[in-house]
Amino acid sequence: MSILTQGFARLGRKALQALLPNACLLCGGDAAAIVCPGCAADLPLLPPNRCPQCAEPTAHGERCGHCLSRTVYFDGTCTLYRYDFPLDRLIHAFKYGGQLALAGWFGGQLADAQGSRDFDRIVPMPLHPARLRERGFNQAAEIARIVGHRLNVRLDVDSVRRTRPTASQAELPLAERAANVRGAFECSADLSGQRTLLIDDVMTSGATLSECARTLKLHGAARVEVAVIARALRN
Repeated sequence: MSILTQGFARLGRKALQALLPNACLLCGGDAAAIVCPGCAADLPLLPPNRCPQCAEPTAHGERCGHCLSRTVYFDGTCTLYRYDFPLDRLIHAFKYGGQLALAGWFGGQLADAQGSRDFDRIVPMPLHPARLRERGFNQAAEIARIVGHRLNVRLDVDSVRRTRPTASQAELPLAERAANVRGAFECSADLSGQRTLLIDDVMTSGATLSECARTLKLHGAARVEVAVIARALRN
């Protein structure tokens, strides 16, 4: 397909979505949900054997070399998808394209994926206030709101704060990401003995989530589990 044809196709999908609110965000076809069953079935999955701590694929489901070679402060990871095409388009539409209805679609799946696990508190990954003003909303908080409602678990959007702006993790080598976010979070709550679910949209190196989990554990959290829409593979 030529660039011109692709451009017209994108414009056509946007026009269709404006006229038909029930149009699938990916293919433009009629759908009861924001993503039709056919497109949902095509979203990229991770292989079944994954590191139990960070969800990086491993040969037999053992802990990966990354988690064995350094301290990772969260205890486990639940993820829905692999961060790849066309899921990346949905996440981009959610964060930057005003498609906030995707919070319900993703959040419902993430709630179902928790199974019988119990939590005392759900914490969304906080944005720095400057980034929050720029974007207008915190995508992690929107997802966490749905998960908390579905699981009947307290949602805490106030206790954990991002206290300093940091360089974009995506622009840094993996080796520099932990240092970039070191000391970037503060917590005002007593989490003594609590099982906490920390929610974000995408995990790449896990450095930001680990630093936030470290802050939660410094304030007493007994266990911190991570739940994300997608896992971007390190390799």
